[in-house]
Amino acid sequence: MAHIEKHAPGVFCWAELATTDQDAAKLFYSELFGWKIFDSPMGPGDFYTMFSLEGQNTSAACTLRPELKAMGVPPHWMLYINVANVDEAAAKVTAAGGLLRSGPFDVMTYGRMAVAADSTGATFCIWEDRDHTGIGITGVHGTLCWADLMTRDVPKASQFYTDVFGWSYLVDETTPGHHGYLHIKNGETLIGGMPPSEHMPPGVPAHWMLYFQATDCAASTEKAVALGAKVHMGPMVIEKVGTITILDDPQGAGFALFTPQPR
Repeated sequence: MAHIEKHAPGVFCWAELATTDQDAAKLFYSELFGWKIFDSPMGPGDFYTMFSLEGQNTSAACTLRPELKAMGVPPHWMLYINVANVDEAAAKVTAAGGLLRSGPFDVMTYGRMAVAADSTGATFCIWEDRDHTGIGITGVHGTLCWADLMTRDVPKASQFYTDVFGWSYLVDETTPGHHGYLHIKNGETLIGGMPPSEHMPPGVPAHWMLYFQATDCAASTEKAVALGAKVHMGPMVIEKVGTITILDDPQGAGFALFTPQPR
């Protein structure tokens, strides 16, 4: 376990669930990951849920906005990427062929952010921290540990993120079943990846898939199913990597569980 005091620019710094049943989601994830819950009122009948472990923030949840539901946006996990200056990063997004969906705007005293889509359509947020650094703990059950960009145009997407965040990539040519997988490097740190486009299911738009660490992937998968989750794949053992399950929570938000192979 490690506490995080400050996130470097270019890393995944926050995870936020938008769901159709916030109370049910709170119950599901607190049972699955042991997250503690703190609700902050945001208006009549509306609240923002902060999840934590060991007194440190892990993620949050809110209710999917009516205007997004009307557009057909399903429940989902949103990935936030840390930047030193949101306004400068937002300009890079549009210059690199992306789209600003909202912002930049201030979130009270917590930070400044924008909602963006990359050049292949995957949505994410950029975050300039002030009072709220973001995720405060890593390396234990229930913490964000990885994210995969699922897209049908990996070359276009990888160039976009290099232009905006300076990411570089390592191509996996050795792991069985994962030849061509791009490992994302932020500086010298591996933070996520981009699977080959043939891994994309038909009809699914580009999106980020968030991975949460599990002490025992198989046991957590079984527990998630008992709590109402739907498994799409796994538990699957990847040689020299670990065990992965991809699933939907009871409201339909996709995420993944990951147990790293012991070293």
